[in-house]
Amino acid sequence: MKRTCMAVLSAALFSLTAQAAESVNIANWSGYIADDTLAEFARRTGIQPTYDLIDSNETTEAKLMTGGSGYDLVSPSNHFLPRLIKAGAIQALDRSKLPNWNNLDPKLMQLLQASDPGNRHAIPYMWVTTGIGYNVDKIKAIFGDTDVTQSWQLLFNPENIRKLSACGVAFLDNPTQVLPITLKVLGLDPHSERPEDLKHAEAALMAIRPSISYFHQSKYVSDLANGNICVAIGFSGDVLQAMNSAQQANNGVHLGYSIPREGSTVAVDMVVIPKAAPHLDAAYAYLNYLLDPQVMAHISNAVKYPNGNAASLPYVDPALRDNPAVYPPQAVLDTLFPIQTLSPAGMRLSTRLWTRVISGK
Repeated sequence: MKRTCMAVLSAALFSLTAQAAESVNIANWSGYIADDTLAEFARRTGIQPTYDLIDSNETTEAKLMTGGSGYDLVSPSNHFLPRLIKAGAIQALDRSKLPNWNNLDPKLMQLLQASDPGNRHAIPYMWVTTGIGYNVDKIKAIFGDTDVTQSWQLLFNPENIRKLSACGVAFLDNPTQVLPITLKVLGLDPHSERPEDLKHAEAALMAIRPSISYFHQSKYVSDLANGNICVAIGFSGDVLQAMNSAQQANNGVHLGYSIPREGSTVAVDMVVIPKAAPHLDAAYAYLNYLLDPQVMAHISNAVKYPNGNAASLPYVDPALRDNPAVYPPQAVLDTLFPIQTLSPAGMRLSTRLWTRVISGK
């Protein structure tokens, strides 16, 4: 799940022929596609894609709710689907136009029925866990080993995080992820919207707030890679990208990623067709292209995230496929819990809480 805060940008491909050719308008997260994915789609189909970057689920939802986004395909996260479906903002899919549908992972599709009953409106793209990205050498220097990274107490114990503050601690600026994790650490229902439970979560976060260097959606990726911070709550794929950057730079920074034993969140970025999609046939052509196992494997290999296409696994780079940080073993999968949609009241409470935590007041 990418959360890179960027302005919405449009990058039309093949500008000399775009006006004359059939086209498809796609909106997706930044850094979430292989360099040649769009060009190969255009080569295969003759359809010219226009690719926009989205900066948040909230922005995506607002555009889809208006019914006039101009997009043919958009990638909201799974926990936003119920509101979009209820509002009639996205179309039910015609599986007869998706011959590659059977390549999807049946276990993941079962999980996703909580957000999309009958899997009628969306296909999974990439999925993501949230965990701890850390600088191996700096953690060892402070604690003697890296065993401490296997528990959220590394960050939620005020004494532990105080030790880390000198080398830099980053948290995702994402209450949808961090608040359920905080509730879980406290032994509470991670999906709770009870005011008293959220007050406990706020108190726990405020107790460690002085030791948190910053909250951001993406800055931690480069900061981990460059050794500017020693630990971050971040998305699995982002931390893997930081690892690759450090290795390519040969800068002596050694990074690790853990999913703490208390459990963490799992979220799936979906692909949907908006209600008023202007190029419906082209949208189905691109969806079916994404369902091609080799296409999805190639994207996973590029962005370092696991995908929802079970048939793609033989084509995924073994270094990625066999990495438990990317494809966790079943024992770890059993500790994960999906993000759920908040009620309007719960959203208001969590937004106010998060604003106070960010400000430290």
